[in-house]
Amino acid sequence: MSDPIAIASDHGGLELKTLLKKDLEDRGLTVLDLGTNSTDSVDYPDFADAMAAALKEGRAARGVLICGTGIGISIAANRHAHVRAALVHDAFTTRMARQHNDANVLVLGGRTMGPEVARDCLGLFLDTAFEGGRHARRVEKMSRPG
Repeated sequence: MSDPIAIASDHGGLELKTLLKKDLEDRGLTVLDLGTNSTDSVDYPDFADAMAAALKEGRAARGVLICGTGIGISIAANRHAHVRAALVHDAFTTRMARQHNDANVLVLGGRTMGPEVARDCLGLFLDTAFEGGRHARRVEKMSRPG
């Protein structure tokens, strides 16, 4: 079995998180659910920080973050040097996030993306490899602390 994948959302992404978590489990993946599990209002930076900790501690190799638009949670996640969180909108941006940026966290907008597009993005995120080459140098620069 592959490395665990973490998933987290705020209240605005809960419905999509629930759907995608099942898709991950249906693929036979081990899923580390970092919350939220309620529609009560919560602060998305807390879940971005939980994702960053799970990646840093090796509890997950990759992750999925979801908030209402995906914007806030991606900004919060990318404050951590080891996180490359990519807010994607379609198949093309997802493919480029993996091939060129070696994104280790997929970010989606629970209120801006339909479930079928989200599922397509998740599949591409899981199945697309990093190209390396000239892109590796750039990724290394992004991964340096502060």
